Amino acid sequence: MEKGFVKIKGWMIGFSWCYGGVVRLRNFLFDKGILKSNRFKIPIISVGNITTGGSGKTPFVEYLINLLEENFQVAVLSRGYKRKSKGYVLAKKDTKIFELGDEAYWLRKKHPEIHVAVDKNRCHAIEKIIGDEITSNTDVILLDDAFQHRYITPGISILLIDYHRQLVNDKLLPAGHLREPKSGIKRADIVIITKCPRDLQPLRHSVIAKSMNLLPKQQLYFATLEYGALKPVYYGVERELESIDKEDNVMLLTGIALPEQIIYDMKPYFNKIAHVSFPDHHQFSKDDIKRINQTYREMPYPKIVITTEKDNIRMFGMEGISDEIRHNIYILPVKVKFLMGQEEEFNNKIISYVRENSRNSILAKSKDDDKSQDSNNLGDGPRTTSHGNN
Repeated sequence: MEKGFVKIKGWMIGFSWCYGGVVRLRNFLFDKGILKSNRFKIPIISVGNITTGGSGKTPFVEYLINLLEENFQVAVLSRGYKRKSKGYVLAKKDTKIFELGDEAYWLRKKHPEIHVAVDKNRCHAIEKIIGDEITSNTDVILLDDAFQHRYITPGISILLIDYHRQLVNDKLLPAGHLREPKSGIKRADIVIITKCPRDLQPLRHSVIAKSMNLLPKQQLYFATLEYGALKPVYYGVERELESIDKEDNVMLLTGIALPEQIIYDMKPYFNKIAHVSFPDHHQFSKDDIKRINQTYREMPYPKIVITTEKDNIRMFGMEGISDEIRHNIYILPVKVKFLMGQEEEFNNKIISYVRENSRNSILAKSKDDDKSQDSNNLGDGPRTTSHGNN
């Protein structure tokens, strides 16, 4: 795993230079204020990456939801990748997956008390969230996959970087995986190295920190992925990973970016893994279900199927899934865990930002400023002619 997942297509370097020129020009126009970035009077936290897919963004967005939803009304805003609807869509109880996209739909299903909206024009969407009666109680907006969406200036910009795909080894698209030049990292307030080994050594931590060359104002955190008990999709009970015999045959079913991480993480638990892989955000077809059924049928006993929460959302309820799979398919929950005791510091930073920048706080500050101005005005003129606020 130390060698990482970065694969460079040397024959595409020329195209990367062209792509890089366009991206640098765009960033220059934003930096100089020629292209405008909007600020809003509501806490906005952007979560994104500087590489294409697979940095652990979805588990991290859920981490923030879990952190904030008990004390704040959370709204998640994304563009709704691969949805079939247009414009602004606010998730409701009867909203279908094709109207939201799989990630937004999954977040709404798992966290029904939050607001989930999708819109390609995110400035328009934020105005809708703030202005519409049903979402006007929003305390904080989480922008999903928005590091390159520079038409909005977030209060906190969080950049996720995969431990196994660090920037020093990567190139711009299409030769590599970088969405923009490495210098773009300077826009982030917080940088998190995700998918780290659980036993990350202090020396390795120091080497990575030095290679990042961050500004003094930027904060660096390290996190890993932690897996929960397997949850049955249709029948049965939860099962701890450690409770399953290592000799059992496992069909690992994924439709995510860089499934290598899950394969690597599951190897200590299972000796025999048959991986059935589909592209990220893949929409399962009848032929896909046939392939899954056949693969499982040909596997020797004992056997189970393990899939991700997002893949299950797209596949659940589809016709044609064999009864045997229905009785033996489990979801593998995953969550973010900070390393080296950094969790409390990170949590406090996020909660403090939301609390101090909530619209109620801004309103209170505005009133205090008005009072201060009134007080100053009272001091400037004759006291006998001033009526204050009475």
